[in-house]
Amino acid sequence: MYNFLMTILWIISILIIIAVLMQPAKTNDAMSSLTGGADDLFSKSKPRGFEAFMQRVTTVLGILFFVDALALVWVSSH
Repeated sequence: MYNFLMTILWIISILIIIAVLMQPAKTNDAMSSLTGGADDLFSKSKPRGFEAFMQRVTTVLGILFFVDALALVWVSSH
């Protein structure tokens, strides 16, 4: 069981990395690096299409990662 959960954890970790790298960049100008992107903090635009899908995928993978990590800890302690 421990090896199975560890394998699932590795797969989820790789999928999280891929999902984060596939997300589109929100700002591409040089001014955002100086201001820290504060103008985007209060913007009213909602993500749509591919961006919204990738945010949901990343959220689900993150939840699965933590659930799997907690299960792994529980299995290793018993």
